[in-house]
Amino acid sequence: MQLPDTAAIVTGGASGLGEATARHFATQGAQVTLLDRDGERGARVADEIGGHFVQTDVTDEGSAAGAIAVALERMGKITACVNCAGIAIGMKTVGKDGPHGLEPFQQTLDINLVGSFNVSRLAASEMARNDSDPDGARGVIINTASIAAFDGQKGQAAYAASKGGIVGMTLPMARDLASSGIRVMAIAPGIFMTPMLAGLPEEVQQQLAADVPNPPRLGDPAEFGRMAGFIVEMGYLNGEVIRLDGALRMR
Repeated sequence: MQLPDTAAIVTGGASGLGEATARHFATQGAQVTLLDRDGERGARVADEIGGHFVQTDVTDEGSAAGAIAVALERMGKITACVNCAGIAIGMKTVGKDGPHGLEPFQQTLDINLVGSFNVSRLAASEMARNDSDPDGARGVIINTASIAAFDGQKGQAAYAASKGGIVGMTLPMARDLASSGIRVMAIAPGIFMTPMLAGLPEEVQQQLAADVPNPPRLGDPAEFGRMAGFIVEMGYLNGEVIRLDGALRMR
Protein backbone atom coordinates (compact mmCIF):
# COMPACT_ATOMS: atom_id res chain seq x y z
CA MET A 1 0.00 0.00 0.00
CA GLN A 2 1.18 3.50 -0.83
CA LEU A 3 -0.20 6.71 0.67
CA PRO A 4 -1.20 8.27 -2.67
CA ASP A 5 -3.50 5.28 -3.24
CA THR A 6 -4.85 5.25 0.32
CA ALA A 7 -8.39 6.12 1.39
CA ALA A 8 -8.21 6.68 5.15
CA ILE A 9 -10.57 7.42 7.98
CA VAL A 10 -9.04 9.15 11.00
CA THR A 11 -10.96 9.34 14.27
CA GLY A 12 -10.18 12.28 16.51
CA GLY A 13 -9.08 14.00 13.32
CA ALA A 14 -10.10 17.49 14.39
CA SER A 15 -7.12 18.03 16.70
CA GLY A 16 -3.91 16.65 18.16
CA LEU A 17 -2.46 13.40 16.86
CA GLY A 18 -5.47 12.74 14.65
CA GLU A 19 -5.27 16.11 12.94
CA ALA A 20 -1.53 15.72 12.37
CA THR A 21 -2.10 12.28 10.86
CA ALA A 22 -4.87 13.54 8.59
CA ARG A 23 -2.71 16.44 7.41
CA HIS A 24 0.27 14.20 6.68
CA PHE A 25 -1.79 11.68 4.76
CA ALA A 26 -3.41 14.44 2.71
CA THR A 27 -0.06 16.02 1.81
CA GLN A 28 1.05 12.63 0.49
CA GLY A 29 -1.96 12.38 -1.79
CA ALA A 30 -4.24 10.17 0.29
CA GLN A 31 -7.99 10.61 0.48
CA VAL A 32 -8.93 11.37 4.08
CA THR A 33 -12.21 11.43 6.00
CA LEU A 34 -12.10 12.87 9.51
CA LEU A 35 -14.38 11.49 12.22
CA ASP A 36 -14.76 13.65 15.32
CA ARG A 37 -17.34 15.01 17.75
CA ASP A 38 -16.14 18.59 17.20
CA GLY A 39 -18.19 19.57 14.18
CA GLU A 40 -16.86 23.09 13.75
CA ARG A 41 -13.16 22.31 13.96
CA GLY A 42 -13.49 18.99 12.17
CA ALA A 43 -15.16 20.63 9.18
CA ARG A 44 -12.51 23.37 9.12
CA VAL A 45 -9.58 20.93 9.16
CA ALA A 46 -11.19 18.79 6.46
CA ASP A 47 -11.68 21.86 4.29
CA GLU A 48 -8.05 22.92 4.79
CA ILE A 49 -6.66 19.55 3.69
CA GLY A 50 -9.16 18.85 0.94
CA GLY A 51 -10.71 15.98 2.85
CA HIS A 52 -14.11 15.04 4.20
CA PHE A 53 -15.65 15.26 7.66
CA VAL A 54 -18.36 13.34 9.48
CA GLN A 55 -19.42 14.32 12.99
CA THR A 56 -19.17 11.06 14.90
CA ASP A 57 -19.48 9.57 18.37
CA VAL A 58 -17.12 6.59 18.18
CA THR A 59 -18.78 4.95 21.19
CA ASP A 60 -22.16 4.83 19.43
CA GLU A 61 -22.70 1.93 17.05
CA GLY A 62 -25.15 3.78 14.82
CA SER A 63 -23.06 6.93 14.66
CA ALA A 64 -19.91 5.02 13.75
CA ALA A 65 -21.69 2.88 11.16
CA GLY A 66 -23.20 5.98 9.58
CA ALA A 67 -19.80 7.65 9.44
CA ILE A 68 -18.25 4.61 7.77
CA ALA A 69 -21.04 4.62 5.18
CA VAL A 70 -20.48 8.31 4.40
CA ALA A 71 -16.71 7.84 4.15
CA LEU A 72 -17.20 4.93 1.77
CA GLU A 73 -19.59 6.91 -0.39
CA ARG A 74 -17.26 9.92 -0.61
CA MET A 75 -13.98 8.09 -1.11
CA GLY A 76 -15.16 4.98 -2.92
CA LYS A 77 -13.22 2.68 -0.61
CA ILE A 78 -11.57 2.50 2.81
CA THR A 79 -8.06 1.08 2.96
CA ALA A 80 -6.76 2.60 6.20
CA CYS A 81 -8.27 3.35 9.60
CA VAL A 82 -6.33 5.37 12.17
CA ASN A 83 -8.00 5.63 15.57
CA CYS A 84 -6.86 8.68 17.53
CA ALA A 85 -10.07 9.65 19.34
CA GLY A 86 -9.46 9.59 23.07
CA ILE A 87 -9.57 11.32 26.42
CA ALA A 88 -7.28 11.39 29.45
CA ILE A 89 -8.31 11.93 33.05
CA GLY A 90 -6.33 12.14 36.26
CA MET A 91 -7.96 10.45 39.23
CA LYS A 92 -6.52 8.20 41.93
CA THR A 93 -8.17 4.90 42.85
CA VAL A 94 -8.90 6.43 46.24
CA GLY A 95 -8.38 10.17 46.62
CA LYS A 96 -9.17 12.95 49.05
CA ASP A 97 -12.79 12.93 47.92
CA GLY A 98 -13.22 9.16 48.12
CA PRO A 99 -13.02 6.33 45.62
CA HIS A 100 -12.43 6.82 41.91
CA GLY A 101 -15.67 7.68 40.16
CA LEU A 102 -17.04 4.74 38.19
CA GLU A 103 -18.58 6.91 35.48
CA PRO A 104 -15.32 8.60 34.39
CA PHE A 105 -13.58 5.21 34.42
CA GLN A 106 -16.24 3.72 32.17
CA GLN A 107 -16.27 6.78 29.92
CA THR A 108 -12.49 6.58 29.43
CA LEU A 109 -12.68 2.91 28.43
CA ASP A 110 -15.71 3.57 26.22
CA ILE A 111 -13.99 6.28 24.19
CA ASN A 112 -10.41 5.06 24.12
CA LEU A 113 -10.88 1.30 23.90
CA VAL A 114 -14.45 0.46 22.93
CA GLY A 115 -14.57 3.36 20.48
CA SER A 116 -11.38 2.18 18.78
CA PHE A 117 -12.70 -1.36 18.47
CA ASN A 118 -16.10 -0.16 17.30
CA VAL A 119 -14.67 1.82 14.38
CA SER A 120 -12.01 -0.82 13.64
CA ARG A 121 -14.49 -3.67 13.28
CA LEU A 122 -16.76 -1.65 10.99
CA ALA A 123 -13.86 -0.39 8.88
CA ALA A 124 -12.45 -3.92 8.63
CA SER A 125 -15.75 -5.21 7.31
CA GLU A 126 -15.52 -2.75 4.42
CA MET A 127 -11.79 -3.31 3.85
CA ALA A 128 -12.44 -7.02 3.43
CA ARG A 129 -14.43 -6.19 0.28
CA ASN A 130 -11.47 -4.42 -1.36
CA ASP A 131 -9.53 -5.96 -4.20
CA SER A 132 -6.23 -7.24 -2.87
CA ASP A 133 -2.82 -6.09 -4.04
CA PRO A 134 -0.11 -8.58 -5.14
CA ASP A 135 0.77 -9.11 -1.45
CA GLY A 136 -2.84 -9.96 -0.62
CA ALA A 137 -3.29 -6.68 1.27
CA ARG A 138 -6.69 -5.05 1.52
CA GLY A 139 -6.25 -2.60 4.39
CA VAL A 140 -4.56 -1.58 7.61
CA ILE A 141 -5.84 -0.50 11.02
CA ILE A 142 -3.69 1.64 13.32
CA ASN A 143 -4.82 2.18 16.90
CA THR A 144 -3.37 4.64 19.39
CA ALA A 145 -2.03 3.15 22.60
CA SER A 146 0.28 5.03 25.00
CA ILE A 147 3.38 4.45 27.08
CA ALA A 148 0.90 4.62 29.98
CA ALA A 149 -0.11 1.09 28.93
CA PHE A 150 3.31 -0.02 30.20
CA ASP A 151 4.36 2.71 32.65
CA GLY A 152 1.09 4.04 34.08
CA GLN A 153 1.46 6.81 36.64
CA LYS A 154 -0.51 7.84 39.70
CA GLY A 155 -4.00 8.89 38.72
CA GLN A 156 -3.87 6.99 35.42
CA ALA A 157 -5.77 3.83 36.32
CA ALA A 158 -8.53 4.54 33.81
CA TYR A 159 -6.28 5.86 31.06
CA ALA A 160 -3.66 3.11 31.46
CA ALA A 161 -6.36 0.43 31.48
CA SER A 162 -7.87 1.77 28.26
CA LYS A 163 -4.50 1.94 26.51
CA GLY A 164 -3.47 -1.45 27.88
CA GLY A 165 -6.58 -2.80 26.20
CA ILE A 166 -5.42 -1.34 22.88
CA VAL A 167 -2.09 -3.13 23.31
CA GLY A 168 -3.78 -6.38 24.28
CA MET A 169 -6.13 -6.52 21.31
CA THR A 170 -3.52 -5.69 18.66
CA LEU A 171 -2.20 -9.22 18.04
CA PRO A 172 -5.51 -11.10 18.23
CA MET A 173 -7.14 -8.60 15.86
CA ALA A 174 -4.23 -9.00 13.47
CA ARG A 175 -4.66 -12.76 13.61
CA ASP A 176 -8.43 -12.49 13.18
CA LEU A 177 -8.09 -10.32 10.08
CA ALA A 178 -5.07 -11.98 8.48
CA SER A 179 -7.17 -14.12 6.16
CA SER A 180 -8.82 -10.93 4.87
CA GLY A 181 -5.49 -9.26 4.13
CA ILE A 182 -5.95 -6.61 6.83
CA ARG A 183 -3.06 -5.65 9.10
CA VAL A 184 -3.49 -4.28 12.63
CA MET A 185 -0.89 -2.14 14.37
CA ALA A 186 -0.71 0.21 17.34
CA ILE A 187 1.46 3.22 18.14
CA ALA A 188 2.27 3.95 21.78
CA PRO A 189 3.26 7.63 21.90
CA GLY A 190 5.13 9.17 24.79
CA ILE A 191 4.68 12.81 25.81
CA PHE A 192 3.53 14.77 22.78
CA MET A 193 2.72 18.45 22.33
CA THR A 194 -1.01 17.97 21.99
CA PRO A 195 -3.56 20.71 22.82
CA MET A 196 -3.83 19.30 26.35
CA LEU A 197 -0.10 19.70 27.02
CA ALA A 198 0.09 23.01 25.20
CA GLY A 199 -2.13 24.48 27.91
CA LEU A 200 0.37 23.66 30.67
CA PRO A 201 2.78 26.31 31.98
CA GLU A 202 6.06 26.62 30.09
CA GLU A 203 8.11 25.41 33.05
CA VAL A 204 6.00 22.25 33.30
CA GLN A 205 6.49 21.58 29.59
CA GLN A 206 10.23 22.03 29.98
CA GLN A 207 10.35 19.59 32.91
CA LEU A 208 8.43 16.98 30.96
CA ALA A 209 10.75 17.43 27.99
CA ALA A 210 13.84 17.10 30.20
CA ASP A 211 12.74 13.62 31.27
CA VAL A 212 12.95 12.33 27.69
CA PRO A 213 16.40 10.73 27.15
CA ASN A 214 16.93 11.51 23.47
CA PRO A 215 15.92 13.82 21.97
CA PRO A 216 15.14 15.76 25.18
CA ARG A 217 11.93 17.36 23.99
CA LEU A 218 8.23 16.72 23.64
CA GLY A 219 7.05 14.76 20.65
CA ASP A 220 5.72 16.62 17.63
CA PRO A 221 2.28 15.34 16.50
CA ALA A 222 3.61 15.45 12.94
CA GLU A 223 6.02 12.66 13.95
CA PHE A 224 3.07 10.51 14.95
CA GLY A 225 1.46 11.22 11.58
CA ARG A 226 4.62 10.20 9.73
CA MET A 227 4.84 7.00 11.76
CA ALA A 228 1.26 6.15 10.83
CA GLY A 229 2.11 6.80 7.19
CA PHE A 230 5.17 4.56 7.44
CA ILE A 231 3.05 1.75 8.87
CA VAL A 232 0.58 2.06 5.98
CA GLU A 233 3.37 1.68 3.46
CA MET A 234 5.44 -0.96 5.29
CA GLY A 235 3.36 -4.03 4.53
CA TYR A 236 5.35 -6.47 6.68
CA LEU A 237 4.52 -4.62 9.90
CA ASN A 238 1.64 -6.42 11.55
CA GLY A 239 0.38 -7.31 15.02
CA GLU A 240 2.88 -5.06 16.81
CA VAL A 241 2.92 -2.02 19.10
CA ILE A 242 5.55 0.61 18.32
CA ARG A 243 6.69 2.89 21.13
CA LEU A 244 7.27 6.42 19.88
CA ASP A 245 8.73 8.06 22.96
CA GLY A 246 12.42 9.02 22.69
CA ALA A 247 13.29 6.09 25.00
CA LEU A 248 11.23 7.55 27.84
CA ARG A 249 10.45 5.12 30.66
CA MET A 250 8.18 6.60 33.30
CA ARG A 251 9.00 5.79 36.91
